[in-house]
Amino acid sequence: MSLRKDFLWGGATAANQVEGGWQEGGKGISIIDIERGSVHGVKRVIDQEILPDVFYPSHSATDFYHHYKEDIALFAEMGFKVYRFSIAWTRIFPNGDETEPNEEGLAFYDRVLDELEKYNIEPLVTIHHYEMPYHLVKKYGSWRNRELVDFALRYAKVILRRYQHRVKYWLTFNEINNALTNPRPWHQAGIIYAEGEDQAQTKLNVMHHQLLASALTIIEGRKINPEFQFGCMLLYPKTYAQTCNPEDQLMVREKMLPLYYCADVQVRGYYSNTCTAYWDRNHSQPVMKPLDENILRQGTVDFISFSYYFSSVVGTGPIEQTDGNMSKAGVNPYLKATDWGWQIDPLGLRLALNDLYDRYQIPLFIVENGLGARDEVTAEGTIEDDYRISYLKEHIQAMKDAVEKDGVDVIGYTSWGCIDLVSAGTGELRKRYGFIYVDQHDDGTGTQARLKKQSFYWYQNVIKTNGEEL
Repeated sequence: MSLRKDFLWGGATAANQVEGGWQEGGKGISIIDIERGSVHGVKRVIDQEILPDVFYPSHSATDFYHHYKEDIALFAEMGFKVYRFSIAWTRIFPNGDETEPNEEGLAFYDRVLDELEKYNIEPLVTIHHYEMPYHLVKKYGSWRNRELVDFALRYAKVILRRYQHRVKYWLTFNEINNALTNPRPWHQAGIIYAEGEDQAQTKLNVMHHQLLASALTIIEGRKINPEFQFGCMLLYPKTYAQTCNPEDQLMVREKMLPLYYCADVQVRGYYSNTCTAYWDRNHSQPVMKPLDENILRQGTVDFISFSYYFSSVVGTGPIEQTDGNMSKAGVNPYLKATDWGWQIDPLGLRLALNDLYDRYQIPLFIVENGLGARDEVTAEGTIEDDYRISYLKEHIQAMKDAVEKDGVDVIGYTSWGCIDLVSAGTGELRKRYGFIYVDQHDDGTGTQARLKKQSFYWYQNVIKTNGEEL
């Protein structure tokens, strides 16, 4: 076996991390628009409103809103077959509960799709990617409230109809399981738990509402265009046991429960024994209506997509902690780490692919994988990012091994942050992921000029040879 001839090579971004233009085209305030970036190790701060004389990274981001033609031309020069991007809910429904959409927002994504079509780049659209109207948080309590299912479905139906002949591949929620694993699921669900709140109950209700919204979106989408392909999107933290102690092995299963909880529902269409076991552990279960189970059964996905950056260790003994994607991770003494403490584990990607394919037997799509690093521009104007090439080369090889040696069905790979963007976790611009450098900095300065990194040309050749030359 080898990679498909029509393998979807490309890159991925998110609206709130790359677009900017936060008040242009009728856009409303999103939950990320009130979040400051981290400074000198201080974690991101969420304000109650936009404060004067405060720098909010998402307000300008790396200004894809004004540079999309230039950026997509660069993606095409690399040879992208697919570009994963998200639509900002706040561009389409600025407050989230309006009855009519904002035409200026819809027209912006029409223009983005025009450029992608010009270069024969397949769009892969995420409907909800860590961005929702802040108004829905203030007025309705965010995803705690079942009314958000209706608001989310209205938004989804508008974009599915508008782009029904232009977009084939859709993801409903980015890293949906993050609402279960994160003690403050602000990005994923607009939730900060109140003092004394029953967090277990809230968490399960939030998750149920999002799973319903995902299923209803898929059901309605297939009425609009039966050719649509829908995927779920999971945050995959590959986890190892600290020792061969059976209790450590059991802890691995416990760590993976939230991931399989979401995937079981979105792929199989029902709350499995894994889900009910999770309810038992949390001494709670979601509040459901009589037809909910039927909705979940009908609205299953066609493929599984996921993010993979690092792995972690759990066990009964003392374990040093480091950072990871939206979480903490147990330190593995066999692995090196990035400048931000994320452990580098290419083989973990091969294992993750096997775990998911063995369990679900539907196509997989790696839609986030990349290295956040401090890139420096030399006096000659070049960016020599050998470290990024090494990281991606090893992970792509692991993906190929999963396909060629293990028989896993993988349909595509989109490297995260194909152009520099704002880090979701830290709000930093100095944590760069892209093949394309953007002259934009954490204090808001910069020309926003685009520069090709060394990895740009490397990835260009990877795509050209369909992964044969790494």
